[in-house]
Amino acid sequence: MSKAPAHAVDFATWTAQVQQQIESALAAVLPAASRAPARLHDAMRYACLDGGKRVRPLLVLAAAGVAGADVRASEQAACAIELIHAYSLVHDDMPCMDDDSLRRGKPTVHVEFDEATALLVGDALQSLAFELVSAPGLLPDARVQLELVHTLASAAGSRGMAGGQAIDLAAVGQTLTLPELEMMHIHKTGALIRASVRMGALCGPSSPDLLERLDRYARAIGLAFQVVDDVLDTVAPTATLGKTAGKDAEANKPTYVSLLGLSRARELAESLRADALSAMHPLGPPANRLVELANFIVNRQF
Repeated sequence: MSKAPAHAVDFATWTAQVQQQIESALAAVLPAASRAPARLHDAMRYACLDGGKRVRPLLVLAAAGVAGADVRASEQAACAIELIHAYSLVHDDMPCMDDDSLRRGKPTVHVEFDEATALLVGDALQSLAFELVSAPGLLPDARVQLELVHTLASAAGSRGMAGGQAIDLAAVGQTLTLPELEMMHIHKTGALIRASVRMGALCGPSSPDLLERLDRYARAIGLAFQVVDDVLDTVAPTATLGKTAGKDAEANKPTYVSLLGLSRARELAESLRADALSAMHPLGPPANRLVELANFIVNRQF
């Protein structure tokens, strides 16, 4: 069994390498644009390639490194999580949801193609994600591979990302308490981030203690990710974000900034980062990439 590479390069170099690795892997698993139905396949590739920070695949491979995971299995898990994320963005941008025209610095899928194609793109990307993690022999232990599939399914469904989106849509124009806002984002954003970390660890030998510690990290950093997103939506311009800035405020959506203000929202992000780093501290150098990712998520400017 091949092992994930050691932390031999600096964080920026490693990030660029992983982003290129995932770009190439996604290009390989997505159907060719020339293959029928060509328009659907072209739109699937448009939605997934040439854009995005690949934070979730980075988390998968960082957690896989802690567990000494198989490279091929962790790469497929990383692609699967990114496909689910990409599908969620396609659907989130549609007129029946957030009705946005810009994503990752280019027209959204329903604008570039059409609404029906965008709907089918999301459906097809979700199915492809499960093709990858359910492929026979991906992991030597079928029970662990089943847990991998179950983790992804739970994170994407009504008790995870889709449920969080439903809560988000229902909350427009409402005033939420901090616990209510956290509950929404534990599902909408946090579920897939927690799944990313767990799936990476499941691709290698992981004790219950390691999985619990990684989940503590992922819960904290999943919320921190959303807090920082809310801050950036307030302070960063559209050209920097690659999506329409100020959209949440315009739509009267509850956010950490609208509830706490900018200063307290930033303080909350720092507190969540401290929780995440505390969970990783006993693991020592093998967890360095996860530590660096926590710092990147909280400090990012786009």
